[in-house]
Amino acid sequence: MNMNFNFYNPTILIFGSGRLNDLGSQNMPGSKALLLISSGKSVKTYGTLDRVEEQLKKAGVTYIVCDNIHENPSKEVVMEAAAISRENNCDFIVALGGGAVLDSAVAVAAMATNPGDLWDYVNGGTGKGQPLVNAALPIVTIATSSGTGSEINCWGVISNHQTNEKIGFGDPSIVPVLAIVDPELMKTVPPKYTAYQGFDALFHNTEVMISNGINILSETLALSAIENITKYLPRAVADGNDIEAREAVAYGSTIAGMTMQLTNTTAQHSMEHAMSAYHHNLPHGAGLIMISVEFARFFIERHACDEQFIKMAKAMGISNADKPEDFITALVKLQKDCGVDNLKMSDYGFEKSESMTLAVNARETMGGLFLSNPCPMSDEECAEIFDKSYR
Repeated sequence: MNMNFNFYNPTILIFGSGRLNDLGSQNMPGSKALLLISSGKSVKTYGTLDRVEEQLKKAGVTYIVCDNIHENPSKEVVMEAAAISRENNCDFIVALGGGAVLDSAVAVAAMATNPGDLWDYVNGGTGKGQPLVNAALPIVTIATSSGTGSEINCWGVISNHQTNEKIGFGDPSIVPVLAIVDPELMKTVPPKYTAYQGFDALFHNTEVMISNGINILSETLALSAIENITKYLPRAVADGNDIEAREAVAYGSTIAGMTMQLTNTTAQHSMEHAMSAYHHNLPHGAGLIMISVEFARFFIERHACDEQFIKMAKAMGISNADKPEDFITALVKLQKDCGVDNLKMSDYGFEKSESMTLAVNARETMGGLFLSNPCPMSDEECAEIFDKSYR
């Protein structure tokens, strides 16, 4: 086991049911916020936005609401939000929402203070990879779903529709200063999206487990998250008001924000980003589910990290697991228990002929994660995983 690791997370994390009520008593990083929310209606309909506004007023913060963020957020909406922040002289960001909003906040915070276009600073694909000129705005995150882990890390994934690219953007200097994770805010997430988001959180942790950068701390955290998500996600899907289940899944998701700072995820995430770069209506978690079994099977067949798969199978409830294939057994069962075992790529407009295009895109845009795989994977082998996953 690798005993070496680097860990830096300056985020004040306030976790637990009802903890949104603590927001107003926290020290804020500024006096005027860009309150970033999605273009949907949920935070307005269920009163979450009103509660956050009340807490900001309690903290003596003025704010301007920006509600332009959509699923699989594009660089255009990031630039729009950054312009609103500049025009209103906002000095920090409050990101209220799920993965799309939390991911966008990182990019908005950077572009609110830096010249040019977001893609000037993106590494990978057609990004120019330039360093940030100015410090980004501070970020406060309030998570309303369990999946991304972005509430406590410095990364967000943004799409460039013109180039069919979906690439992670971030910088260690943009780690949120404060995060509120209140599972009560997640009770209204529909069952389907509860499952998609929960599996995103699961795969953050399972990918860390098989990454060649795994270490003693990231493994300890990841196994704890995997155990909680596996045990409680089916309950959260079945009953959104099951607060015990919501708390456990939220824990697993937020823990992933830590494990991903300790150890990179693998090419499974690169591959899904390619999928939703070409098919914008594909939810990220759904795409991950579609390729997950064949992705795991690729490494199991090559005996790349047998012991890691066995450890995960045990954490997922197979106490007597003794072979790596037990992980696939546990994964398939969890997908069935959550009602997502029959997802089809064809339902989202995929053609089987796209497999190599997706494989090449995955490596060109986020090739760094391929380097974290426990054994090499060629473009042809990557395309074959897409082929085998296609339905």
